[in-house]
Amino acid sequence: MFSQFISLECYNIFLIVMAVVALFVFVALFFVEAGYGYLFNPKFGFPVPNKVGWVIMECPVFFAMAALWATSDYGMEAAPLVLFLIFELHYFQRSFIFPMLMRGNSKMPVGIVAMGALFNTLNAVMQGGWIFYYAPEMGYYDGWMSKPYIYIGTAVFLFGFITNLHSDYVIRHLRKPGDTKHYIPKGGMFRYVSSANYFGEFMEWVGFAIASWSWAGVVFAWWTFANLGPRSASLYKRYEREFGEEFTKLGRKRIIPFIW
Repeated sequence: MFSQFISLECYNIFLIVMAVVALFVFVALFFVEAGYGYLFNPKFGFPVPNKVGWVIMECPVFFAMAALWATSDYGMEAAPLVLFLIFELHYFQRSFIFPMLMRGNSKMPVGIVAMGALFNTLNAVMQGGWIFYYAPEMGYYDGWMSKPYIYIGTAVFLFGFITNLHSDYVIRHLRKPGDTKHYIPKGGMFRYVSSANYFGEFMEWVGFAIASWSWAGVVFAWWTFANLGPRSASLYKRYEREFGEEFTKLGRKRIIPFIW
């Protein structure tokens, strides 16, 4: 059993360390841009094809979470099963579908791939440890399907998931084949924020935190914002420099509609 090897006390310390590290990442990313995608920077390591990089970076959490679920005595109970399914829904799409839909021949630095894979593996331990081991053993999820958390959280997650999918679709179709110009994405949540895909992903994990009603979920939502918030600010600045008034007159925020 997972909890026989890692005590609840050690697990709670792990959560605190992860939350503190996220704070450092949040601050650092305002000074050092995470160099992939539109912000590609070779100083993070030699480039690998985007499709390969995304699969390697994202699939560890999919398989690690599946392993923790499969070895748990509580994996088929209602609340842990629902949480497992919505978590894996995101990572199946992100690991195996999203990369195959990518267009062009963009590259990703191998350092970004390695850091992403490490975090994702640790996150599987963080989420799976709570959902499949500590919480069920304490009876935390007893009667969970009669409480509002799972329904509200799942609704928020699905809103974020759909927003993320639609925003990625918009970004993929900004260019025609052979075109290398940059364009301002429009429509959907891009009416309100310049990084609607990041807003969608952040909403997914806010919803997951509500559905699990756990500190593990909160730490993951915080990590998501710590990573994507500064990146959305960097992208906003790039749009300002490249498009000037054409972009600024749209009055968009960065990642949180009407706020920031």
